[in-house]
Amino acid sequence: MKGFAVLLLVGLCGVVYCRPDDKYTTKYDNVDLDAIVKNDRLLRNYIDCVLGKRKCTKDGEELKKNLPDALQNQCSKCSEAQKNGSRKIIHHLLKNKREWWNELEAKFDPQGNYKKAYAEELKKEGIVL
Repeated sequence: MKGFAVLLLVGLCGVVYCRPDDKYTTKYDNVDLDAIVKNDRLLRNYIDCVLGKRKCTKDGEELKKNLPDALQNQCSKCSEAQKNGSRKIIHHLLKNKREWWNELEAKFDPQGNYKKAYAEELKKEGIVL
């Protein structure tokens, strides 16, 4: 779940900012992800932002801009906290908001490349795509 899952979480939480050393900032690594997954309105705002359906906040705009890079590079610029957080968001979306996940997948993985690449890893975590 290194690529799509990690980046998606990072993005949905507004934590994707690039630093000069080519890593995403850790400034937002302590964001309360539990609060985000419990708040459909807040989570949906981030999803709609990256999908281009609504105006983004400043952190959402950074996410929208950096999400494709993070997906393509298996979140190599992410911190461990961001990678772990992405798993939390991905699990929540796949188990509780599958229709929202499907919207994101349609935009960011239309050919199913990330889905294929991480299906086995997700399966080990109890998630079947």
